[in-house]
Amino acid sequence: MALEITQFLLAAQSADAKIRTEAEANLSLFREQNLPGFLLSLAVELSTDVKPTESRRLAGIVLKNSLDAKETVRKQQLVQQWLVIESSYKSQIKSLLLSCLGSSVREASHTAAQVIAKIASIEVPQKQWPELVGSLLINMTQHGRPASLKQATLETLGYVCEEISHHDLVQDEVNSVLTAVVQGMNVEEESPEVRLAAARALYNALDFAQTNFDNEMERNYIMKVICEAATAKERQIRQAALECLVSIASTYYELLEPYMQTLFELTAKAVKEDEEAVALQAIEFWSSICDEEIELQDYEVPDSGDSSVQHSHFIEKALEVLVPMLLETLLKQDEEQDQDDEIWNLAMAGGTCLGLVARTVGDSVVPLVMPFVEANIMKSDWRSREAAIYAFGSILEGPSIEKLSPMVHAGLKHLLDAMKDNNEHIRDTTAWTLSRIFELLHAPASGFSVVSPDNLQQVVEVLLESLKDVPHVAEKVCGAIYFLSQGYEDAGPSSFLLTPFVTQIIGSLISTADRTDSSGSKLRTTAYETLNEVVRCSNLIETSQIIKHLCPVIMTKLAQTVELQILSTDDREKQGDLQASLCGVLQVIIQKLSNSDETKSIIVQVADQIMMLFLKVFACRSSTVHEEAMLAIGALAYATGSDFLKYMPEFYKYLEMGLQNFEEYQVCSISVGVVGDICRALDDKILPYCDGIMTHLLKDLSSGELNKSVKPPIFSCLGDIALAIGEHFEKYLQYALPMMQTASEVCAQLDNSDDEMLEYGNQLRRSIFEAYSGILQGFKNSKANLMLPYAPHLLQFIELVAKDRPRDESVTKAAVAVLGDLADALGSNAKTIFKDPAFCTQLLGECLQSDDEQLKETATWTQGMIGRAFSVCG
Repeated sequence: MALEITQFLLAAQSADAKIRTEAEANLSLFREQNLPGFLLSLAVELSTDVKPTESRRLAGIVLKNSLDAKETVRKQQLVQQWLVIESSYKSQIKSLLLSCLGSSVREASHTAAQVIAKIASIEVPQKQWPELVGSLLINMTQHGRPASLKQATLETLGYVCEEISHHDLVQDEVNSVLTAVVQGMNVEEESPEVRLAAARALYNALDFAQTNFDNEMERNYIMKVICEAATAKERQIRQAALECLVSIASTYYELLEPYMQTLFELTAKAVKEDEEAVALQAIEFWSSICDEEIELQDYEVPDSGDSSVQHSHFIEKALEVLVPMLLETLLKQDEEQDQDDEIWNLAMAGGTCLGLVARTVGDSVVPLVMPFVEANIMKSDWRSREAAIYAFGSILEGPSIEKLSPMVHAGLKHLLDAMKDNNEHIRDTTAWTLSRIFELLHAPASGFSVVSPDNLQQVVEVLLESLKDVPHVAEKVCGAIYFLSQGYEDAGPSSFLLTPFVTQIIGSLISTADRTDSSGSKLRTTAYETLNEVVRCSNLIETSQIIKHLCPVIMTKLAQTVELQILSTDDREKQGDLQASLCGVLQVIIQKLSNSDETKSIIVQVADQIMMLFLKVFACRSSTVHEEAMLAIGALAYATGSDFLKYMPEFYKYLEMGLQNFEEYQVCSISVGVVGDICRALDDKILPYCDGIMTHLLKDLSSGELNKSVKPPIFSCLGDIALAIGEHFEKYLQYALPMMQTASEVCAQLDNSDDEMLEYGNQLRRSIFEAYSGILQGFKNSKANLMLPYAPHLLQFIELVAKDRPRDESVTKAAVAVLGDLADALGSNAKTIFKDPAFCTQLLGECLQSDDEQLKETATWTQGMIGRAFSVCG
């Protein structure tokens, strides 16, 4: 039964901390002792109009938070708690919430709509609330129902569609929902609030409408209603209708042809005449069309032009009117747009869309944009000059180098001069454009670059001078230096060209990172990231001494951060960010100098001091820093090899902390990677630490709390450990192998239609194969027979993966490698395992036909191993 909790809810919002704490404790006690009664009491509170607004508001929040959470494990717990509540309680709660949709208090009906959707997300997939849609539709179809009830009902339908999958409703229910929603949007609906709620609901319901959109009559009606709503008197309705069109552009692209003339007129009018919020959605419509056409071009089979959806070339057809419309938007800049990352305005949306148009149609965009650039670049007002440079920068990706080369060569000097313009908006956009030029048109390794030995000095001088500009400009200049340096990586003879400037560039970037006027901007972080790229891409033969001198500078800076006085959370955050950046620089320095035996000694000489610094940083307990410090320690382990053993007694406790950090799972994942680095460095010297490490890794694998993305690296890590300790892995076999077998069975059950799950499945398959490979190689010389009982399951898994279509190439490589490892390790015993080798003959045959040389090589080796073990499979 429900209890009177109004006073508790009001007291929980008291300004008096004592009263507030006592009330919160009472509410928690009620929840723990009687969850069904607690939830029912909240529903009563929310749905009773005579109750105070404040208590109703909190009741709604607590009720919603009792059904849903952002954190996956917590959410699953809440779902289970709801499912086991007695059905009589659940029925009462749902009935109260449905009645609350008719509340005269808008906030209460809005909250009820959200809570109903949360319950629907739990029950509808389980077929436990079959009457929900019918109950809601009665509110829409019965004569005389007030507009406020219709509004709340449409809002509920929208939220429900957002929460559930289109597979959860039968087609009749979808038809009824769409009918109610589209009728609510109709021009005949007198209440603007109802029309707005209907438009927003339709946005969430569009995924459900595939069958309806396939029917021409239904589709025509839906599109007619949306287009009418896009010209409604009320701005919010126009905006919501255009948001629906944006979604339709990506979901139903192939059905849009008959409506495109109308949609162009409608969006063009919105861009030119409407309020910014509406105009932004009109531009977004064309950006979505570009996204679809770019994807179609990427996935088309070159010879046949075949793809599952017909390419309608909407952008190409609209190009001559679309581009001028977008160019006009570039003149509508916001005075504050460069300083505030949150700002998104018409000029920025227009430039982004223009960039997508360039990627969609390539060379055709250039003659339409360049006259605008030439007409505005020399004008006296800053808006025209900035728009010209922005237009120029926006079309650098898509058109061919042949088309772009003459204009970029001609324009580079003007852009370098523009970095000295009096207007900071122009300098900001110019710096962004230069970084785009260096990213896209500076590739000495491929034989083309706008930067030559003749102009490189001027380029570097302008960029380094511009690092002193206001923070938001300097930040974009860092981007230009980043891509300028990147272009010289592995560029043969050209890679030496930047060397004379490296010392100066490094010095300027460190000075930029030290600036005191950059608080609130990302300048310091960006400067250090750019420094990393300069070091990483430099020519090691010529710059090793420069990098050697940089190392103690960064170490001193890191040492100083440990001594910083921390008086506030803000101080702690700034310290953490700075430490993370400096650890990142040290990681790059260690990796760079470790690339050659001649320079590796530089790191070995200072390894003790570096490690001591990292240990001090761990004591500061910031997850961001832990990630970067762990990565740097992984690099140090590679550099120092077996000498890393002396750091293990002190470092091990931090490694353990990382392996147990479920909450900040990236730290856990990186720690797992570092275990692999240390295994490769120490080989069997890691043995004394293996019991502890394996305990944590196996616990991580069996945990339901740990983010699933950490599990593939753990399986790979098991292979690293087995390879390092060889026969000593025997004691862990009985625990590790069943987990590997279970995980391989999970692979077969994953939903491959979901891109994210497909990628995860590939990572999982690859890592399981890597684990098996490590164990087989580790046992090869002494205890290979221990793997005989597990070999059939492994072969079964390989066979299953071999049938995958399409199959990820890295998974194929890992499968073929482990097949070879199995035959190599088991030798003549392999005969007892390979009962029917037909699938492996087929798999190897396929790999030997591959264009991938590495895969061919692995397949040839595997074929040899199998052939050596027995003659059945040649």
